[in-house]
Amino acid sequence: MCETKRGKDMPNFKDIYGQEQIVDHLENAIASGKISHAYIINGERSSGKEFIANVFAMALQCESTGQEKPCNECHSCKQALSGNHPDIIRVTHEKPATIGVEDIRTGVNDDIIIKPYSSDWKIYIISEAEKMTVQAQNALLKTLEEPPKHVKFIFATTEAHKVLGTITSRCQRFEFRPIPEELIAKHLSDIAAKEKIEATDSAIRAIARLANGGMRDAQSILDQMISFCGNKLSVEDVIGVYGLASDEQISGLLANMARGDYGA
Repeated sequence: MCETKRGKDMPNFKDIYGQEQIVDHLENAIASGKISHAYIINGERSSGKEFIANVFAMALQCESTGQEKPCNECHSCKQALSGNHPDIIRVTHEKPATIGVEDIRTGVNDDIIIKPYSSDWKIYIISEAEKMTVQAQNALLKTLEEPPKHVKFIFATTEAHKVLGTITSRCQRFEFRPIPEELIAKHLSDIAAKEKIEATDSAIRAIARLANGGMRDAQSILDQMISFCGNKLSVEDVIGVYGLASDEQISGLLANMARGDYGA
């Protein structure tokens, strides 16, 4: 649902599409200094949860003053962009399908007592938070109940109902909404124009429909179509690659059903 623009543009809040309410809230929180100690970002797979978590963390750590977005130029932003910021901690886990109690103890509880190395905050990003075991969540709960002032948490999850209510109640929660096809199509058209891709409107609409509300998936599909078909895309190309029915075929099917022409 959100994604960076292609090319060399740096990630920023302006690159997040279809989630204006969330962006406005986060920017206002930074501007006012009223930043919660914990956030839950819930949405579908590949919806951009980690992207917005990273942009928010960068904005909080940015060394430039008087703005609510990362500058992408200061030392802190450059560290974050390279994945080497000492005060933006991504909690990893040993088992691919489980975040265990030891992962939380070693990645969070044993680390939070150390003050930030170079920033005002230590920000812990836990992706796939729904994979935390009950024991892991309970190990985290006391920290959330009495967090040090320098600690912020961002949980990204696809199944927020799997996170204990005692944790959820101590977080600000944001729900990613599916992006309307019209907005996805407009963004894809802008990308096509920028990169000199000749794509028909019907091809763009077909890709937007395939993306099912996800901007990242839409861009991935467009990239795949370009790799298959080059710089000229038609709806027939999209239909052929993905086995879709065209708008005309769907309209014809519905018309035949309305007439009772079941043979057709």
